[in-house]
Amino acid sequence: MRPTKFGIGQPVLRVEDERFITGAGHYTSDYAPAKTLHAVVLRSPHAKARFKIKDSSAALSLPGVRLVLTAAEVAHLGSLPSATKLPNGNGSPGAYPAIPLLCQDTVRHVGDAVAFIVADTADAARDAAEAIDIDWSPEQGVADLMAALDPSAPQVHPEAKGNLAYDTSMGDKAKVDAIFASAPRAVKLEIVNNRLITNYMETRAVVAEYDAKSERYTLTVTSQGVHGIRGNLLPVLKIPEDKLRVITPDVGGGFGTKSFAYREYALAAEAAKCLGRPVSWVADRGDHFQSDAHGRDNITIAEVALSKGGKFLAMRFDWIGGLGAYPHQYGPYIHNLGATMLTGPYATPRIYVRVRGVYTNTVPTDAYRGAGRPEASFTLERLVDYAARQIGMKPERLRAINFIKPSAMPYKTPIGDRVYDVGEFEGHLTRALEVSDASGFEARAKVSRKAGKLRGLGIASYIECTAWGSGEAVTMHLDGDGGVTLYSGTQSNGQGHATAYAQFASSVLDLPPSMIRVVQGDTQKVATGNGTGGSRSIPVGGVSAYVSATNMAEKLKALAADELEAGVQDLEIVGGAVRIAGTDRELTFAEIAKLPKATDEALTSVGEFVPPNATYPNGTHVVEIEIDPDTGMVHIDRYHICDDFGTSVNPILLAGQVHGGVAQGVGQALHERTVYDEDGQLLTASFMDYGMPRADNLPLFHFETRNVPSTTNPLGIKGAGEAGSIGSTPAVMNAVCDALHRAYGVAHIDLPATPQRIWDLIQSCSRN
Repeated sequence: MRPTKFGIGQPVLRVEDERFITGAGHYTSDYAPAKTLHAVVLRSPHAKARFKIKDSSAALSLPGVRLVLTAAEVAHLGSLPSATKLPNGNGSPGAYPAIPLLCQDTVRHVGDAVAFIVADTADAARDAAEAIDIDWSPEQGVADLMAALDPSAPQVHPEAKGNLAYDTSMGDKAKVDAIFASAPRAVKLEIVNNRLITNYMETRAVVAEYDAKSERYTLTVTSQGVHGIRGNLLPVLKIPEDKLRVITPDVGGGFGTKSFAYREYALAAEAAKCLGRPVSWVADRGDHFQSDAHGRDNITIAEVALSKGGKFLAMRFDWIGGLGAYPHQYGPYIHNLGATMLTGPYATPRIYVRVRGVYTNTVPTDAYRGAGRPEASFTLERLVDYAARQIGMKPERLRAINFIKPSAMPYKTPIGDRVYDVGEFEGHLTRALEVSDASGFEARAKVSRKAGKLRGLGIASYIECTAWGSGEAVTMHLDGDGGVTLYSGTQSNGQGHATAYAQFASSVLDLPPSMIRVVQGDTQKVATGNGTGGSRSIPVGGVSAYVSATNMAEKLKALAADELEAGVQDLEIVGGAVRIAGTDRELTFAEIAKLPKATDEALTSVGEFVPPNATYPNGTHVVEIEIDPDTGMVHIDRYHICDDFGTSVNPILLAGQVHGGVAQGVGQALHERTVYDEDGQLLTASFMDYGMPRADNLPLFHFETRNVPSTTNPLGIKGAGEAGSIGSTPAVMNAVCDALHRAYGVAHIDLPATPQRIWDLIQSCSRN
């Protein structure tokens, strides 16, 4: 591949940013067709209750109110089924009740949808919601994950006995148990992955339109992929594919949570059909906290058996995953996916994992940046750090002696049927320790002690899986001005796809980004697509763009060959033109587009890369923190990262992805905590109560790569979008635990390490 000015590997500035920073972005809530009506959702104030809508006529009589939908009015529509229904370990089916569009007589979490009200304005719709007379009969629910497993716990769904969706396992339990029984050493730790609320900048929104003549719906919606939204809504609306067009304009953050088809989308479509006018629904932050899928939420009993020298002999995990009140679109799969990565970068001969999906009377959970892999990384890296402390070995040494060696690649893991193709784990650990000056830590700790502060050093070495599954067909068309339009079924949520995809095309066609127009987010313009998730857009969608550009280059050479009276093999592409190599004879792309043989078919190319296996990015984070024992406040003083992403497409975009992921991981470690009381009331239902990381909570990051190209990707690329969130949480928490252990002998503290939690622990230690 010949290097080009704007191609792969170049630090090209984002072409999107001028539009965004000048206010020219176009988001779903900016779309306001003529005569648009506005909707709100009436939500349950109870975690579990029987109810009856006594009267909605008062609401309908209010000025400007056009429609009130309840369960009775949408009974002809389908419900929202889970897309992932895992069986139990014995092969029997799990319990997966569907999510009703509107609850009929029972609600199962605070925020559950009861009615959909449409009016001339959102304020009028809110007034109408308050006027609906409902007879509530609250019942005892269960919000605590472990309490839900108690045989006496209230049942969230009658068909889910013991509040279990599924109970499955991986690995050979008998062999693992035997190893533990004879192992010289064994370490056990209970690890909590706290429930998180995703909190993207742009809340979810939809504008629904219905054309009675064609019987066709158009939904403009915030999403991470229009084809997935369409596919999941078709059985709900009970219509064929050609009757639903889905459009996604600019999106202000997704993080996995905007991948899903939510109730409001189908309800808005039905309302638009009933009223013959466009219907807009825009979530406020209350809607977001109470209805958008939450993330994480699991408790794991983690154990490792070790030899006298510290070699891992076996690991054992009991993973209890919270699903919330319903099996959300991918919710049941997320915990199982995470469990498959509990091998981490370590050569552990035997692993056994039990995974249980548990219902509680809380907001459903689903994929959130990393989708199970951050949970696995945190669990494993806390266990490794804890074990090192228990056996008196340095954490970096315990990691190094247990890493899978490069000579063992490809390496098949003992669970999950995963095959790591490449990896040099000790290499990036060594480099991260070197660049972070870990050897100088003790001197810095001494300075901190003199200032009355506690200093801790934390390490986390991770590996994750990305970019597996289906391909991503990318279509490219040469336009009359000599530029190209690229059509992709992935969806940018702020990652910079317009820039990155232009770089893939430019690597072949040698065009500047301004001449490469990227089109996403419209089922009418883009034939197929699998959306954005699992860090697949660049290693799958981007590579497909490169393949499409390569096919386009061959077509352009074939068109130019006759005109230039040269063989195709003698032609090269330089600066947006086809040239006879070694001469100045050339045809620009614009000239080629005007040739007699330049039919639409001749000017169109399609490329698709279907990954044969996942890619496995990996890396090491090294963090130093200070704790003020008088307040419990944690200050992140130093943060160093050495990652392996195979091939860096754009160093600027890559660093942005890593920094953003780290910020979210720091949020989980130190700030964010979703709290329900024992009755299932959401106590952290706004930014007044839910902590978020801010700029002054984060340090300047040192980030570098030590790349080993993937062998399962033709360009060597590994996904990068989720990596920051996977390595950061355990690194920060290991640093916190290191500081507390040095000062007070405390070996573990649960997520999140808030000032209150740390201060309480210090006070307890001081009293003892």
